[in-house]
Amino acid sequence: MQLVIDIRVSTEEYLKYYKTPSASVSTRSRDGRSVKFPANILQPFITHDGIEGSFIIEFSEEGKFISVARL
Repeated sequence: MQLVIDIRVSTEEYLKYYKTPSASVSTRSRDGRSVKFPANILQPFITHDGIEGSFIIEFSEEGKFISVARL
């Protein structure tokens, strides 16, 4: 299963997530589904301004995270 999300998180907000090892992000995909995923999967995409953009997140049929990529 793949979901497309649009996200904007400031550096300060992301650091709050990052300091909590089991932190998760909850948002809605473009098709309206609720999605919750580990905050640390976004770490490769953080810049001085935080994280902003569209991403495709792939999950297994069991709902386990497989991959994330910027669109």
